[in-house]
Amino acid sequence: MNTNISILTEIPEELHQSLKTYLDSHPSWDQDQVFAAALSRFLLENQRSDNARQAAQNYRTCAKVYLETLFQT
Repeated sequence: MNTNISILTEIPEELHQSLKTYLDSHPSWDQDQVFAAALSRFLLENQRSDNARQAAQNYRTCAKVYLETLFQT
């Protein structure tokens, strides 16, 4: 992950509380890592494309971000 883009979004309060609870019990993680892992996993599981080459590139990119986020220290 070479370049980061900041995203401002609203989430339900219950989800925010769950995130805070998770982060409190996993000090090696931060909010940015959780969002990057969640978004990349979602895209890995749900992306569709008529262009096989583009779909393969997107899949590799999402998989790379997901794995880098999981194993980031």
